[in-house]
Amino acid sequence: MAQYFELHPQNPQPRLIDQTARILHQGGLAAIPTDSSYALVCHLDDKAAAEKLRRVRGVDERHHLTLMCRDLSELASYARVDNRQYRLLKLATPGPYTFILEATKEVPRRLSHPSRRTIGLRVPTHKVTQALLERLGQPLLSTTLILPERESALNDPMDIRQCLEHQIEAVLDAGACSMEPTTVIDLSTAEPTILRLGSGDPEALGLVAPAH
Repeated sequence: MAQYFELHPQNPQPRLIDQTARILHQGGLAAIPTDSSYALVCHLDDKAAAEKLRRVRGVDERHHLTLMCRDLSELASYARVDNRQYRLLKLATPGPYTFILEATKEVPRRLSHPSRRTIGLRVPTHKVTQALLERLGQPLLSTTLILPERESALNDPMDIRQCLEHQIEAVLDAGACSMEPTTVIDLSTAEPTILRLGSGDPEALGLVAPAH
């Protein structure tokens, strides 16, 4: 049965952040609010939890999972970043963007794309997410909370609890989030490529949004 924590969206209660961190350290999965949509997260170093996260989400090892980082300096220790990429990342972080970058050796091989050795990374702005990242002292492994039978992300914490109460260990209710996932930009290629248009505006980064 998933534990249900109601957190203040701007000033999350440290006691509940501590409880969530303990659940993640013990191999649990949590549904948490972000600056785009709700996300499903687990501890970075827990192989069994990562496999469970993929099962709940209904994706295989070819699907990019995302490392949620506290800030740009933490992101840079998990990805190889050149000067051009760094300038773009500095404009975009924190914010509702996910970047595909070449992974460093800090990233467990099982988490990166099996054929490309790339990883998704992002720095969220949501106060609850940031408080949890600060408490853990390392990135969270995450994926947008879109269930296999649905096309859009779950947005209502009560719905999340009802759908997943026997599959995950915690739901953090800080109110509704955006229904839109992050904008995904591939920086591992010669030119930045927008793979998914979401809540982050590519034009704010000097990139042209793909035509519909």
